Amino acid sequence: MAARRTTATLAGVFYLVTHVTSIAALALYSPVLNGPDYVLSTGPDTQVLLGAFLEVLLALSIVGTAVTLFPVVRRQHEGLALGYVALRTLEAAVITVGIVSLLAVVTLRQHLAGVAGTDTAALVIVGKALVAVHDWTFLLGPNFVLGANTVLMAALMHRSRLVPRFIAVLGLVGGSLIFASAIAELFGLYRQISVWGSLTAVPVFAWELAFAGWLIVRGFRPAAGAPATVALAGPAGERA
Repeated sequence: MAARRTTATLAGVFYLVTHVTSIAALALYSPVLNGPDYVLSTGPDTQVLLGAFLEVLLALSIVGTAVTLFPVVRRQHEGLALGYVALRTLEAAVITVGIVSLLAVVTLRQHLAGVAGTDTAALVIVGKALVAVHDWTFLLGPNFVLGANTVLMAALMHRSRLVPRFIAVLGLVGGSLIFASAIAELFGLYRQISVWGSLTAVPVFAWELAFAGWLIVRGFRPAAGAPATVALAGPAGERA
């Protein structure tokens, strides 16, 4: 029981870290994401590098949620549990690609901007292309893949009742909604950073906060997540 309580607390902390780091990193990235000529400017590189560091912590925490929860949820359905680990790992990998693209913009600014003979127009185009790579990873990782892995984990929670059912239902709704929203964003119905994009992200945001809070404060329900019951032995020593 003590080990399960520690596992629940650790998983909840990992979830909270993903929230803090993702929001802070996006704010720190603002100059490079919103400055079309960032690659030619003096540029607050330290701010962008700090954002990249926070996203590295984000990626590690995403994998951390999967690793800590797997030993518990595999008892409910090993296939779904493996799927969750795989999707969380994929989400972290996609985010890492986005980190590399913005670090490449910083490198261009530091080593090519201002150098005699540099084609500044071409440099701006390359910088914008690298930012576009980040924007696409932001859609694919924290939207498409996040929606899918949220539905898997919420389904496991609903099946096992390790947490209250309303939390699991919130995850099922939130994961499905953000996945549908990602499809709308992919086909240009609205931008990801927009009123509609933000509204459709609220349920999955609430799911992760509620899930993390329950795991930290209450842990897994005592009667859930236990190994399958072993058949009782009959009078003659045979299994019933």
